Amino acid sequence: MTQNIEIEVKLPDFELDLFLPYLLTEAAEKLSHDLAAIYRDAGLSTPQWRVMVHLSYSGQVSVRDIERRVSMEKSKVSRAAARLELAGLVAKRGDPDDGRLVALGLTEAGRALMAQLLPRAIDYQRQLEATLGADLPLFHKALSRLLNKEAPE
Repeated sequence: MTQNIEIEVKLPDFELDLFLPYLLTEAAEKLSHDLAAIYRDAGLSTPQWRVMVHLSYSGQVSVRDIERRVSMEKSKVSRAAARLELAGLVAKRGDPDDGRLVALGLTEAGRALMAQLLPRAIDYQRQLEATLGADLPLFHKALSRLLNKEAPE
């Protein structure tokens, strides 16, 4: 005859609503969802938007540069770039600094689209800044620390 003996395992105190990884993930999901409303109307996916906005900022760059800057896998960047090229928004050219690399750049149609989308993205940025108010500089500083872009004090 076997007896089932239950042993109660005590869990440590844990506040999910104060758990930073959870909060940051929730905030990132919300911000990403809200921002997506701006570029989805133009038929862009999130990877396509990230490629387009990076090219708007950096000009002509390699897929490798985009991959590093936007933290996306090379295959996702390549797929997004291929779709953008088919849509006439991005053009591939030989990289002037390294002949083995392909550089991407916005076409005139891509620049025109971003001329429409970037003001909306900037307005969204201003809304976020207004929401944070006086906490904005500390928020930037904290994010920089979390992203290892600033040494802790």
